[in-house]
Amino acid sequence: MKPIPVILDTDIGLDVDDVWALAFLLRCPELDLKLIVTATGDTNYSARLVAKLLQIAGREDIPIGIGIPLDTAPHTHSEWLGDYSLSDFHGDIFQDGVSAICRTVMNSPEPLTIVSIGPLPNIAAALAQSPPLTGNSRFIGMHGSLRRGYQGALSPMKEYNVKKHTASCQRVFETPWDISVTPLDTCGTVILKDDNFEKLKASNDPLTQAVIQNHFEWFKVVKEWPGLAGMDSQIQSSVLYDMVAVYMAFSESLLEMETLPIRVMDDGRTIIDDSGQKMRCATEWKDKRQFERLLSDRLA
Repeated sequence: MKPIPVILDTDIGLDVDDVWALAFLLRCPELDLKLIVTATGDTNYSARLVAKLLQIAGREDIPIGIGIPLDTAPHTHSEWLGDYSLSDFHGDIFQDGVSAICRTVMNSPEPLTIVSIGPLPNIAAALAQSPPLTGNSRFIGMHGSLRRGYQGALSPMKEYNVKKHTASCQRVFETPWDISVTPLDTCGTVILKDDNFEKLKASNDPLTQAVIQNHFEWFKVVKEWPGLAGMDSQIQSSVLYDMVAVYMAFSESLLEMETLPIRVMDDGRTIIDDSGQKMRCATEWKDKRQFERLLSDRLA
């Protein structure tokens, strides 16, 4: 079966789950990564992180787009990144990442999947710049919280990727488009531990070792963050929210999917409301343990 062409839109460089997700995507033969665009924060710093990971993976054939820099955010991967420069990358780098998204979608001979694992200013801007792109693409996002919140809480919460740039998410979610999302309901409890984690620590694969090194260095910087109290970085990953969106680009078999009308409120909440646009939502797991084994096997 021919691989599915994909664009990854990522706010890599803050939470480490984006690093894990990029590595997982590169290890999925079902997917053909056409472009990576960095989103929000210091998008040049994020692009350096992407470039170094691609170089380690031997994938400098994948172009990088620099997205819209809207915020300041801590550089939580600086220790691992070191003095790596974009000039060290031998592939294509597009300064206008939004135009790169539009161009890649519109020039694709077959429908393309946009996987977004961060806030959505790039995607909202691409929709404004080239509205017809919805006709040659679908959208898969790690966004929202419908019935469960962070750490499996039994009530929904304001999810980071939505509340960080709420208006952008509203713009995307109100656009008539083929949209699927993994809210916190399914992505909020994915963790690799025990044999799944030990296998990765023992792996000799250079990309996997880069992920593990990022994990350790990142944790040194953020260990005081809310929700990380008591976490032992030597025996488990952090929550790997973004992995589920990557998985959904090629399969939904381990997930329970519902088609629901979703509305993004001005305060950053995502709610099920009849006035919202209908989209496919991964609301429950059929087999989360099998999914975590899949992640470990692919990365190891």
